[in-house]
Amino acid sequence: MPRKVWLLVAGMIINVTGASFLWPFNTIYLHDHLGKSLSVAGMVLMINSLTGVIGNLLGGVLFDKWGGYKSILVGIVITLVSILGLVFFHGWPLYVVWLALIGFGSGMVFPSMYAMVGTVWPEGGRRAFNAMYVGQNVGIAIGTACGGLVASYRFDYIFLANFILYFIFFLIAFIGFRGMEDKKDKSVEVKEEKTKGWSLTPGFKALLIVCVAYALCWVTYVQWQGAIATHMQELNISLRHYSLLWTINGAMIVCAQPLVSMMIRAMKRSLKQQIMIGIGIFAVSFIVLSQAQQFTMFLVAMVTLTIGELFVWPAVPTIANILAPNDKLGFYQGVVNSAATVGKMFGPVVGGAIVDIYNMEVLFIAIMVMLVVALIATSIYDKRVKVEETAEEKIAV
Repeated sequence: MPRKVWLLVAGMIINVTGASFLWPFNTIYLHDHLGKSLSVAGMVLMINSLTGVIGNLLGGVLFDKWGGYKSILVGIVITLVSILGLVFFHGWPLYVVWLALIGFGSGMVFPSMYAMVGTVWPEGGRRAFNAMYVGQNVGIAIGTACGGLVASYRFDYIFLANFILYFIFFLIAFIGFRGMEDKKDKSVEVKEEKTKGWSLTPGFKALLIVCVAYALCWVTYVQWQGAIATHMQELNISLRHYSLLWTINGAMIVCAQPLVSMMIRAMKRSLKQQIMIGIGIFAVSFIVLSQAQQFTMFLVAMVTLTIGELFVWPAVPTIANILAPNDKLGFYQGVVNSAATVGKMFGPVVGGAIVDIYNMEVLFIAIMVMLVVALIATSIYDKRVKVEETAEEKIAV
């Protein structure tokens, strides 16, 4: 990979590592240290997600207006100042204010970084977005593991660790990202379409349809962090075993990505077919999960889910990069990130409500319905627009 891409991946790892010192422990801190109810903690996290959606969209727009360097730095500075406030003032209600600002600032960064990697390595195709995806998951694995150790020593040190890592990310971006915002030439037919203001062009309609599928997949995926986690507790499967599943998930993402890429290249599948295969694998994982009573079956379900994830998650930003006109690269990536955030935000609420009103069996039925809808949306998203990869993108899986 080019040096610029390595810098972006390194920045992504540091960024997500820092963030992962904080997000897994928000509910614990709000409930156990600030004395707030779980419902209040849930509302605070929803505010964080909502500001993240706004940040995603604004960050994408600013990328298109200012370029990646400035838009990323603005997001980093907002986040860095907010984390500094959190270091010194982490009581109630300032904690909510800082968390909302962190969601907004960090939300600005992600679409700009994904848009930038598409511009600095256009011939990389899917491989560019795969690299960012793997980097993101390396950061999650390192951050959650180290965050737990720091929190066990002294809880408020996680705020300081978050600040230090984000300051390192600022230095990497300030020094290393300068001059990366050159826009690439578009060679795909869809990109010849010129947008008129914010009109709903065929390419943007296609993006919205595929983002519906993307959001629905996220709604099903995050059930593992909510209803399914509770279900495992009811089956007397320990938290240690539950945590082990996520460790395996992270390890598989890092280690299995090259194998999955080789498989996709050997099958010579389009991005649409790649996503549809991934959704099908998701469905298989939830069928296994619906019958699970022992840890071994949950492990099989998680391994299957992770394989599906490797097919779906990197493909959607790649499609956005292909669909985006020259002046909307960042905005399209912002829409993709917003779709994921919306799925993560509403997934636990939807899953919890279904289980509370009905039971786990109904939840699994609802999950299958959502995956079928996602499959249909993916199958039709490009009906009115021609989406094809360049020759380089086809070989750079």
